[in-house]
This record gives sequence, structure tokens and C-alpha cells, in this order.
Amino acid sequence: MTIVLRTPTADGVREAVAALREWQHDEAPMQLHPGDIGWNYRFGTAEAAAAVRTWSRNGRILAVGMLDTPTLVRMTVASDAFHDEDLARRLVEDFSLPERGVLPEGAVSIEAPQGLLLHDLLTKEGWGVDEPWTPLFRDLSDEVEDPGVRIKEIGLEQAQGFADVLRSAFDTTKPTREYRHRMSAAPFYADARCLGVYDDQGNPAAVVTVWSAGPGKPGLVEPMGVHADHRGRGYGRAITVAGAAALREMGASSVRVCTPSSNVGGVATYKAAGLTARPEIADRIRKV
Repeated sequence: MTIVLRTPTADGVREAVAALREWQHDEAPMQLHPGDIGWNYRFGTAEAAAAVRTWSRNGRILAVGMLDTPTLVRMTVASDAFHDEDLARRLVEDFSLPERGVLPEGAVSIEAPQGLLLHDLLTKEGWGVDEPWTPLFRDLSDEVEDPGVRIKEIGLEQAQGFADVLRSAFDTTKPTREYRHRMSAAPFYADARCLGVYDDQGNPAAVVTVWSAGPGKPGLVEPMGVHADHRGRGYGRAITVAGAAALREMGASSVRVCTPSSNVGGVATYKAAGLTARPEIADRIRKV
């Protein structure tokens, strides 16, 4: 059967997220998570849907991608399709040809889980490897320890504080109070929690958003950040532990996150929160 590439409608995004939920399990490599699409709703419903791509055969979704930027697609495939040759060849074509509407000409990147036949075909086509990232994982079978600080859920009334911490943590002007409002109005926010660590003056010092993929599935920590004025006090570890506890309460089997290996402080923070580093991974890149 022919493989069909689509940019889904808002209802179609629900089908894509349902497929992603089905494909999540603790033994799976780091891959696109329903929370990645949920977090993308901070830009608005239309924008989030426009960034999604699906590949289907005979009515079944076999692969889901999300344009994290115009030149970076993050994607994964069904658990039983990692070595599907027809799918892999079609993906290479769609990633390589700008007229297919996935990636433009020039320098682009693909984030895909390790073990896909896709990687072998990209190598044959001359695609290279980008800088390494470190996936981290923590099993949630046992009760999570107390984070040791005051944790509060961040509601809409704390939207500005949430944005302020993210702007400071990532040295960017992009996060706004609208991020929190749009996420809460999105169809997938029921699977998420926003948490904050607060200082003695009642200001947020660190924040985290966690995303469930459903009971018995791995949850995602994305994003986590500490305000520059509060670094070095253990707040990053504390908010990550709090996020893990929230995911466990939501039924998650584990918590996972991925960060650039060059972010030595971030890797150390996640390890301090009980996450274990797994072998490094890297995006595939096509240079100009």
C-alpha cells in the first residue's frame, strides 16, 4: 500500500498524539513524546498543528514528525516499523525533497530514535552526525523522595513568573505569559503539570513542566529551568525530583529527558535528581 504524508488538521493531531502514546515504553530509545507536541501548543493551536507531519499506510499512522524549527524535524515511528524498508525509503525522500513540505533546502537536521533503518539510509545519502546529546532516565516504581523545598503548582495567575524563569534560565526573550495560557487551553494539557520552587519572597526560583503519556508509560520533563539569580542552591535538582513525583502520581512508569552533552551542569543536575545517563545520541544533519 502507498505511504501517505499529511499535515494533519487539529483533529488529526489528536490521532498523531494517540499513536505517539501507544509507541512509548520504558525500553524504547529516546524519541518524540506526546509532551513534545503538547509543549508546542505554547505557540497556539494553528501553529502547533501546522508543525506536525504524519506518514500512514492503509489508514494506520506509521510515523509522526514535528518541526521544532523550520530546519529541524523531530520524529519517531511505530514500534513494529523500525526496520520497515518502504517506510524508511519514503522518509528519506520526504526529508530530502523540499517540495514534499517537510524540510527546506540547505542545512537541516533530523532527530530520530536510534535503531531505525532510516539512519542507515541517511548515511548512504551522505547525511552526517551533529553534536551529542545525553538521554537520562529514572524508573518510578518506588516512591520519590521529598524534594526538600516548597513546591507549588503554577496556575494561570503565575504565568508571568513562569515566563520570567524560563527567559532567565535559557537566556532568551521568547517565553511570555501567553505560553502558560495557550498550553492550558490546548487539548493535551490534561496530561501535564507546571510546578515551581519559590523563594522566601514568594517569587518562582525554578520551574518545570512534566508530560504524561498515560499510565504505565514514560513521562517527559520539558522544560526545566532555574532563574539565574537562584543558581547553585539545588533548586534544579529539587524541581526535577518534584516533577518525577508528579509524574508518578499521574501513573507514569518512568521519567526521561534529553539535554546537550555540552550542558554539563544540566546533565549533573538531572543525575543529582536520580536520573541515569544512557549512551549519547545525535541528530542527523545535512550541511550546505
